[in-house]
Amino acid sequence: MLPWTALGLALSLRLALARSGAERGPPASAPQGDLLFLLDSSASVSHYEFSRVREFVGQLVAPMPLGPEALRASLVHVSSQPYTEFPFGQYSSGEAVQDAIRTAAQRMGDTNTGLALAYAKEQLFAEAAGARPGVPKVLVWVTDGGSSDPMGPPMQELKDMGVTVFIVSTGRGNLLELSAAASAPAEKHLHFVDVDDLHIIVQELRGSILDAMQTQQLRASEVTSSGFRLAWPPLLTTDSGYYVLELVPRAGPGTPRRQQLPGNATEWTWVGLDPDTDYDVALVPESNVHLVMPQHLRVRTRPAEPPASAFPAPPAPEEEEAGPARIVISHARPRSLRVSWAPALGAPAALGYHVQFGPLRGGAAQRVDVPAGRNSTTLQGLAPGTAYLVTVTAAFRSGRESALSAKACTPDGPRPRLDPRRPPPRPGGREP
Repeated sequence: MLPWTALGLALSLRLALARSGAERGPPASAPQGDLLFLLDSSASVSHYEFSRVREFVGQLVAPMPLGPEALRASLVHVSSQPYTEFPFGQYSSGEAVQDAIRTAAQRMGDTNTGLALAYAKEQLFAEAAGARPGVPKVLVWVTDGGSSDPMGPPMQELKDMGVTVFIVSTGRGNLLELSAAASAPAEKHLHFVDVDDLHIIVQELRGSILDAMQTQQLRASEVTSSGFRLAWPPLLTTDSGYYVLELVPRAGPGTPRRQQLPGNATEWTWVGLDPDTDYDVALVPESNVHLVMPQHLRVRTRPAEPPASAFPAPPAPEEEEAGPARIVISHARPRSLRVSWAPALGAPAALGYHVQFGPLRGGAAQRVDVPAGRNSTTLQGLAPGTAYLVTVTAAFRSGRESALSAKACTPDGPRPRLDPRRPPPRPGGREP
């Protein structure tokens, strides 16, 4: 009876393992996609800063699964004209990519980020240029925060193609503009870090990139003011289950919308949505065969485009509503500092300003309102030896706002002084 008992136990064990695997579902596939690094290589970046950024990018890609059937990497410089250091597919190993990053030379010139983004769209991410169809696409833009040309429209075109955009700013630039340029939510895709502290975000950013590169990732593309297209890889079959798509406006009392789709579906287009609105999307696979976790995505529709007859005449240059042209940090103390700013020349007078500030390494942000006619304020209650991101926003009569950000650091506090009249403490901490 012993052989039969052993055989029965072996069969029971195999059945239990098979059932356990079915409950867990199919194993997660390896990341696959195209990863483009866009580096500010212009004269606004010092050679030291560029070398630290180059080191940071090398650390990011070091453990990534690079290869022809996995992740492909490319590096493009932002300068007067975009320059490709190496395109997708040139290197098939992580070591080769790191060597190419290590030897990349700074290009100098102007910071034409918009031109580089349009170049990336047409020459690297477009299928007509050889991009792989159906794989996730990620852009990591490392910048000192400025751009010599408009970068909003080409960045939006990339996001409409389904490109996930991460932005790493070394502490300067327009916070509102960069938040709008990064993929939503901005708190996950936008990092303000001092150039000497870039190593702090390497692990977090690498994890976010790999998450975006998973082939089982829900993606949005063809975003308009009234809808967008969703796509996902085949997670089920017609016989193994079905999908439930849920769409909920993030703000406001909008009614959730739901759509049931067969198990062989891999895309759906939502229409009839509100312009300039954040929507939370959930893809819920329902299956009795194995467990597949729901996927979530946040998508913002584009602003409504008025008819051609509704476009007003372009304002004269002197009436452009521009925010502060320059921020100056002075009188830095361990727990306070002074922020001053210069309004843009020729811009209409602002109704007032508000100054937001918070620690670069995380923490609650605070706000100080400054009335019109003043261009400075003192920030109180700061922590000694801490780097802060300070954003000055000008509010105008039209309702628009324009902002500029800068990094500020408080010095370390003074060390406690010993009373010369008191003898030093004895060993062991006891005083005489």
